Amino acid sequence: MKRSLGVCYYPEHWPEERWPENASRMVEAGLTWVRIGEFAWSRLEPVPGQLDFDWLDRAIATLGGAGLKVVLGTPTATPPRWLLDRHPDMLAVDANGRPRKFGSRRHYCFSHRGYLEECRRIVTLLAERYGRHRYVAAWQTDNEYGCHDSVLSYSDTARSAFREWLAQKYQSPDALNRAWGNIFWSMEYDSFDQIDLPNLTVTEPNPAHVMDFRRFSSDQVVAFNRAQVDILRHHTQAPIAHNYMGRITEFDHFAVGADLDIASWDSYPLGFLSDRLEASDAHRTAFLRQGDPDFQAFHHDLYRAVGRGRWWVMEQQPGPVNWAPYNPAPLPGMVRLWTWEAFAHGAEAVCYFRWRQAPFAQEQMHAGLLRPDNAPAPGFFEAAEVARELDTAHEVNVTGGDVALVFDYASAWAWDTQPQGADFDYFRLVFAWYRALRGLGLNIDILPPDTRDLSNWKVVLVPGLFTLPPALRDALATAGGQVIFGPRANSKTPDFAIPTALPPDLPGLDARVMRVESLPPDAHIPLEEGGAFRHWAEEAEGSAPVILRRADGLPALLGNEKLAYLAGWPSDETLPILLRQLCKNQGIETRALPPALRTRQAGDLRFWFNYSHEALTWGDIEIPAAGVVWVAT
Repeated sequence: MKRSLGVCYYPEHWPEERWPENASRMVEAGLTWVRIGEFAWSRLEPVPGQLDFDWLDRAIATLGGAGLKVVLGTPTATPPRWLLDRHPDMLAVDANGRPRKFGSRRHYCFSHRGYLEECRRIVTLLAERYGRHRYVAAWQTDNEYGCHDSVLSYSDTARSAFREWLAQKYQSPDALNRAWGNIFWSMEYDSFDQIDLPNLTVTEPNPAHVMDFRRFSSDQVVAFNRAQVDILRHHTQAPIAHNYMGRITEFDHFAVGADLDIASWDSYPLGFLSDRLEASDAHRTAFLRQGDPDFQAFHHDLYRAVGRGRWWVMEQQPGPVNWAPYNPAPLPGMVRLWTWEAFAHGAEAVCYFRWRQAPFAQEQMHAGLLRPDNAPAPGFFEAAEVARELDTAHEVNVTGGDVALVFDYASAWAWDTQPQGADFDYFRLVFAWYRALRGLGLNIDILPPDTRDLSNWKVVLVPGLFTLPPALRDALATAGGQVIFGPRANSKTPDFAIPTALPPDLPGLDARVMRVESLPPDAHIPLEEGGAFRHWAEEAEGSAPVILRRADGLPALLGNEKLAYLAGWPSDETLPILLRQLCKNQGIETRALPPALRTRQAGDLRFWFNYSHEALTWGDIEIPAAGVVWVAT
């Protein structure tokens, strides 16, 4: 498949006479796509009902006439001030009861029906005008759902909508009381109208209450997005995308993605290393200007799954950002490396954020491909280099994973609700497994929790899954190799209770978790053959064969060549050893890569990515510092 590059552009930020020059420079740099419009509501509708699309007509004509394909965003992430005057209760409210005020972006509650109707109105107007426009080749809904903690709202409108959601789900308060276990602490309700949102309680709220609120909040995002997609479908044949973010788990991206054609995400490797990843000071220092070697790749694979094979990077960091605790500049070569790594994982397009650094407002310290004075920034030259390489490189095809890893957003909500240990985090757990697999040089497919067929993988890993969905339970019979569950997998019912059968309750596996414990950072439980469990450990029993024991004799891994359960969280040093042996048993070749070197097979090309300050060698292949090399296989 032909891969392409793009950029995010804001014509409303610049004098119109500069648009033609900007467009021609984009084309000369080798860019194909340009995303516009996602924050422009106040210019499209300066006052209620007074619409001004003429400037957008001219901007699209200028960009398209120069040879660019336009991605048009719906502007619903930034409602204008007059809209708040019309709907003063549309603001989201945080868990402490404080409104999220006007003055930046994402200042709306997903449950507010008046705002939803305003969104339907502006999206309809845009779709009617540009749905069949020859230069508008794709659409983006809203912008970065979940960014800035904007999914969970504790507003009056959210409370009313939550009560309606509960009434639809449970039909009667008695059914809800039974499901939630409200006999505990006399929490029983006589009416759905008595149920409040699970915040500002004296001590922790009922976890079943919280879990349903998290499900409801995710459903509100899905419904909000679907309302826009349904309108666009009536007016355009162009593909529709949304741009997700890194390590945002507050809503179910698979459910949102089911209504879309393309999943895209906004990749900011240096910002994410600084503020979204558990890492030692030494790790942050080593990768300060390169980003974590696995964080971007994890999201590439995740969003390939969310998009059912079709995915983009809608925003790629080209220089220092403005929003992290510290904002270093990328090492020379890293913008090129990040771009090629996305293509190796199957991205159809990589778009840089942004074209020119803004000299005003909140993001004036966020670098673009151009400096504020319109001169090229370092990222410009690396993007142009990738564009030239795309013209001459082999076609990059997607290769399926050697192993599969199940990721479930509901599990992230569950263990955030009841972590049991201060550092038990679902994303952290799954990412640890992903990092270990990447360190073994493997291609990884990420699967949704309702996957129905496991026959394509010799190894399927399911760590920390809150509840085993019926579809995945049935799919175990289709597994083509070994499936490993645990730790903490299938340990709750959907109503957030411990199952009577005791977890993991897997078909054909006689194993039961009798007791669990969470461990502080300085504690560990040694394993019999070396290594240790950290963070979390379980005491298991049953007739299933013991594959690996703890040093105290208790089972650590038990099961068979088809299905097994791991009763603890292996340390970062232990997990690669366990996974290497598992792959060996299934005939999967592994490599022991150094921490800064990563690889991926893509069709008949093998890519090598060097996240180090220094050149690295693997066999007879030399990869320059901050470099990427691909070889035909």
